[in-house]
Amino acid sequence: MARFSLRYALPDAVGQGKLLPHLLLLYVCTVVFQIAFHTYDSLWRYAESREYLSLLMAAFWGFCVYEIISRAVIRSVMSFVLLTAIASVWVLGMLLMRFTYRVYRNQVMHRRGSHRLPVAIIGAGAAGVQLLGELQSNADSRYQVQCFFDDDRSKVGKRIHGVEVKGTIRDIPTRLRAMDIRQIIVAIPSISEERRHEILKELSGLDRVKVKVSVLPSTMDLIEQKPIGAQLRDIQIEDLLGREPVRLDSKPVDGYLEGKVVMVTGGGGSIGSELCRQIAKHRPKQLVIVDIYENNAYDIQQELLYIYKNKLDLAVEIASIRDGERVRQLFAHYRPDVVFHAAAHKHVPLMEQSPQEAVRNNVFGTLNLVRAADEYGVGKFIQISTDKAVNPTSVMGATKRLCEMILQSMRGRSKTTFAAVRFGNVLGSNGSVVPLFKRQIAAGGPVTITDKRIIRYFMTIPEAAQLVLQAGAMAKQNELYVLDMGQPVKILDLAENLIRLSGYVPYRDIQIVETGLRPGEKLYEELLVASRDIEKTENDQIFVERQPGITPEELRDKLAVLAAALDQNNPGIIRETLHQVVPTFHEPEDVNPERGEEVKAPEVAVEKAVGVACGSAAQ
Repeated sequence: MARFSLRYALPDAVGQGKLLPHLLLLYVCTVVFQIAFHTYDSLWRYAESREYLSLLMAAFWGFCVYEIISRAVIRSVMSFVLLTAIASVWVLGMLLMRFTYRVYRNQVMHRRGSHRLPVAIIGAGAAGVQLLGELQSNADSRYQVQCFFDDDRSKVGKRIHGVEVKGTIRDIPTRLRAMDIRQIIVAIPSISEERRHEILKELSGLDRVKVKVSVLPSTMDLIEQKPIGAQLRDIQIEDLLGREPVRLDSKPVDGYLEGKVVMVTGGGGSIGSELCRQIAKHRPKQLVIVDIYENNAYDIQQELLYIYKNKLDLAVEIASIRDGERVRQLFAHYRPDVVFHAAAHKHVPLMEQSPQEAVRNNVFGTLNLVRAADEYGVGKFIQISTDKAVNPTSVMGATKRLCEMILQSMRGRSKTTFAAVRFGNVLGSNGSVVPLFKRQIAAGGPVTITDKRIIRYFMTIPEAAQLVLQAGAMAKQNELYVLDMGQPVKILDLAENLIRLSGYVPYRDIQIVETGLRPGEKLYEELLVASRDIEKTENDQIFVERQPGITPEELRDKLAVLAAALDQNNPGIIRETLHQVVPTFHEPEDVNPERGEEVKAPEVAVEKAVGVACGSAAQ
């Protein structure tokens, strides 16, 4: 019977000792198509359906070409039954080898994974599944994925690569208490900032569970060529603001920066350096960075040279804006078309101790720049101001209010368009509270806040820079611009959420200590002074406040009184004089609520300004 079967399986040409050439031809044809389909280039530990389909297609075409050659050239063929049997064994052998390798590797990874950090992934969509695959296949991964959570109820109870979808996001608090989860990864890059904030708020309520939270960046920030697992980041304070990032139209900015000489004072600082980065994108004729601190100026210089090389004409000048002659020298040499003035002393408590330095640098330094801008025909001069200039309670705030007055006094007297831009606290800037909180958490605490009632408006450094550039495009008649920064944030809530999302429990793992208000510190900040002359601009997020002007004579008298006080070099006299020349300057105790009283957001806020502006328009 065996002979009978073999005789039918092997035709005479093949059966007469010519089976080996047929097998060699079949092997060569298959290998050629394996190479053509790049199956040998695949990393089979990461293989998915596409790789296995390529393997099958290569085998299919290899056998087809063999059949053609064997009939046309050798003029003898194997029977269809034998060819099919060889093909099946061949394909199954290749698949078995690769499956065996993957099973072996997964077993090794599983044994190694016993020492990994148990994590849960929020989001069983494409990004979450891709992240799971990378973490499972990476031998050096620190994470062992235990489960998914997803709001799609049709996925609950299902398994993805062996990992179960335990429940919805609302189920996390109850589910985690029964599991040994040490970290949660939010892997939904396409969600809105509001929804991300809601999820993080839900996670920050896990008071009795020590879980650290990491997130994937938004879809816009994901880098396509970079593994998704390598783009995980810790919680940033922007994630807790609960609003979409401010994104402004760049076209109007191109109109007044492209092909122009642009100067940035304080260009090495946190705001100034970001201004330089964004200005460089608008193809200026020349970018001039002016700063007194050479290290910061050098850092931003090297960064921009690395990115733009010889495509950006970049100049860096080390100079103090206090030196009027040096300022005039720079303006005469570079003849800037646009100036962004970010150089200033900004640290509130330090300026309380050294008011003379705040006055010399902030007030008279700005005066030097304004005079030079007028003398050398600068097109636009944009001053970086602060919400602390509104009804100031600090020397720093009072000096910045005086800077706004200096710009206002130039209205109608100069061909230069002067404008000021006010915004609140900038996240991540030098002296910001957030980097301090992170350092304190990393050190094991305590986290220190001056008063648990403090509320602040926040924005990111890129948002602040965008606002300044946009205001420069809008500026026409010495306006004062303000950004709608949403709802103010309570600093205590900020500290507690940051502690929880860093994997600790507030007041148990890390204490929050109240140290008392610092000199000049106010419990709340305002964005607008009490004025009814508030208007909306073409951008819904930017408002302009038109304040009563100040005459050059009034300003000259104020500055003369202040200069005389400065000559005495007495901090007390300088502070009294600031009260005299800035009528809205008050002591903190005059405006801060008494101890134990609740602090509410000031009534004069941007949201109310919309109503005021609309009401004025209706009249």
